[in-house]
Order: sequence, then C-alpha cells, then structure tokens
Amino acid sequence: MPGGRLTQRERQQIALGLADELAYAEIARRLDRPTSTITREVMRNGGPTAYRADLAHRATERRTHRRRQAAPQGPQAPAQAHGRDAEAVHEYEETFTTLLIQTGLPKMTARVLTCLYTTDAGSLTASELVQRLQVSPASVSKAIALLESQGLVRRERDDRRRERYVVDNDVWYQGMIAAARSHAQLAEIARQGVSVLGRDTPAAVRLENIARFVDFVGERMAHAAEQARDILYTKAETTPAGAAEPGTDQSGHGG
Repeated sequence: MPGGRLTQRERQQIALGLADELAYAEIARRLDRPTSTITREVMRNGGPTAYRADLAHRATERRTHRRRQAAPQGPQAPAQAHGRDAEAVHEYEETFTTLLIQTGLPKMTARVLTCLYTTDAGSLTASELVQRLQVSPASVSKAIALLESQGLVRRERDDRRRERYVVDNDVWYQGMIAAARSHAQLAEIARQGVSVLGRDTPAAVRLENIARFVDFVGERMAHAAEQARDILYTKAETTPAGAAEPGTDQSGHGG
C-alpha cells in the first residue's frame, strides 16, 4: 500500500470526501492511494453513512494491537498459500465480513461465511473453522445452522467420514432461485390484500403495485439465473504476456 498505513489526517480526508458524496475512486485519487484501500477502510468501519475518522483510527490501532499479541512467534508462523500477503488477506476478510453484516447476517455467521468463501477448497470442517476463527464449536454450529437454513452452505462427508461445510458455485444459483420464489410468494400475499382492503382503495392500489413490481423482478431474476448459471463454472482464461486476445490486433481493437 503506497505510503504505508492510513494516517489519522487521511482518515479525516476520507470522512470529508464521504460527506461531500465523492466516489471512493475520487477520494483515493486525492490521497494518492489505491481505490481498494479506501473501500476496505470505509467498509470495515461502518460503511459510507456511518464512517467516523476518529473511531476508525482507534479501531485500527486496536486491531493491530490484537494481531500483534495473537501472532505466532518465530519460524512457526503459518505461510500464506500462493505467496499471498497475510496482512492484505486479513484486511480483505474484514471488509467482506463487514459487508455481510450490513446485509443482515449476525457477526459470527458473517465471519464463518467469509472464512468459507476465502478458502481455496471452498469447504471446511467444524474443527477447522474453530481453529481458524478461534471461537467455540457451539458458535460455529449455530452459524452453520443459520447459513444452511438460508441455502448459503451445504453439508457433505469427505473420504474420512468427516462432515464438511461447503460453499460451491451452485449455492449462488440456488440462492437466486430461492429469492425469486420469495418474490413470487410476496406478490401472492400482496394480491390477497387487494380483495380484503377493497380493490379501488389507496391501500389496495399500493399492494397491487407492489405485487406487480415484485412479480416483474422475481421473474427476471429467475430467468437471469438460468441464463447465467454457466458463468459460475467458467474458468478464467489466461493470455500470455504480450499476446493479443483472440479477435483483436495488438492495439486492442477488434479485427
């Protein structure tokens, strides 16, 4: 990260930028920082509407102090896979967790889901989650039960008969389909209210419009999920350095 850690003055500039409704990219440009740095900073400290420079600075100092106390000493410290920057990974996990919390997930549930999403295997056992998150087995069990009830994880047995919790690609598809069904149920209930409240009354008109809206959104959501399902199983194609993409010349224009 250019310039090292964010200073308190930079955090004050971030707060002023947010108050002026500047985009993260513009705030980053003014501070000569990567946009990802500003995004992480804001999201892990309350989001754009609740960010406070002084609170964010103190929270960062506390997190740094805790990590230093908890860090394994000497050569026994575990190395990150694929040469990843451990500090950058930790910051990203905090950002992802904060975002999940803002969508309505409890903190521990969000931490478990982030842990599953960011592991290469896409699956972990209960004991592995306990070890990674340094929490009790009961906390993990409760979080998994909630995630499973929402269709965000599934269980499977590995070759050692251990129960593993999985976040495979199809979870996203199934979640979108479940959301589409929820929209359809909401539309049905809204329309029931139309006859109860009287078709030409303001309340009934409001409910009918809600039903039409969620019907439209739900149908498009299900259709889009079906059309885009294959994207979840597409592997990124790598292009050798200096080689042009198929169908383009070296200037980047189509042939």
